Amino acid sequence: MTTQIPASPLPPPKERRHLRRSRSLTQAQLARRLGVARATVRAWESGRKEPAGAEGRAYAEFLTRSTDDRPSGQPGPGGPAARPEPSTPAEAFDALYAFCAPALVRQAYLLCGRRELAREAVERAFQLAWQRWPEVARDRDPAGWVRGVAYDCALSPWHRFRPCHRHPEPPPADPADRGLLSALLKLPPSYRRTLVLYDGVGLDLPETAAETEASTPAAANRLTHAREAVAAHVPDLADTALLHRRLTELASRERLRASRPPTVRTLGERRNVFWTRAAIAFTVTIIGATTLTLRTAPTHYEPPIAPAQAVQGVPHAVPMGPLSRDELALRTKLRQDAASGSGPERIEPTPR
Repeated sequence: MTTQIPASPLPPPKERRHLRRSRSLTQAQLARRLGVARATVRAWESGRKEPAGAEGRAYAEFLTRSTDDRPSGQPGPGGPAARPEPSTPAEAFDALYAFCAPALVRQAYLLCGRRELAREAVERAFQLAWQRWPEVARDRDPAGWVRGVAYDCALSPWHRFRPCHRHPEPPPADPADRGLLSALLKLPPSYRRTLVLYDGVGLDLPETAAETEASTPAAANRLTHAREAVAAHVPDLADTALLHRRLTELASRERLRASRPPTVRTLGERRNVFWTRAAIAFTVTIIGATTLTLRTAPTHYEPPIAPAQAVQGVPHAVPMGPLSRDELALRTKLRQDAASGSGPERIEPTPR
């Protein structure tokens, strides 16, 4: 019969995960330290099973040490020293960035296979997080929020149209790493994301399904097919524990660096200013064009001018011919009357 641990109440499952992550340990690493299966640690952190027996007591001692280490600021085994609670939004953002960014860059590299793109995806995710910091800070899992955005950026299909991505990057130096990365990149994006979340990050199946926006059976099906495809390409990775270790080693061997938090915040603020000014300029342009249209538009109906048509029935002009005898006599008489002044009186203007 197993003996439950009544010594001290254990923290809730979500706090257990946070305590483990605060020591920079994955579920597999904690399972090896406690000498239990990874599925057991996952069950303890999800609340489906309570710690019991010697392994449970060791797990309770680990959580107690993690809890005691956080306020004192002393470093625990395998983890960094606890820091004081951030007092400003910038400090809270910097703490989240320092905790998540290095691991996210390595995970993004497993998704896209490009070092620079992995760094850009993580920085873009944190820039969006800084733009929406009140929303992200109140989120139940800020690290998960940023991870989802970074994964979306890394897997975006629009990157293929960028000129810098038309040429492949140098592959990893280790042949085993090249084979694993090639097997990952041959998977569909949804399968690759599910495999990295479950076997790389260490999320359980419901959390993986929620983050990939799929049902739990669909996530399980994707995970099974992804493992089979990787095992078919690299037969040694049929063991899930070995696959998890190889994923961690593949990402850790690459020189993947993230920018400093102030740099990311500054770039995010500059991007905000740029798009704000662009929106203002576009709005002013629309208002100016509308005003010009209203000022120059006609205020009444003007019928269109009918097209020109040729006038019919007008006789053609003909040149004058020679005068007849009667016309010559009349012209002579008129000239004589005008010269002698004996003709009829003519009306002339009279000056005043």
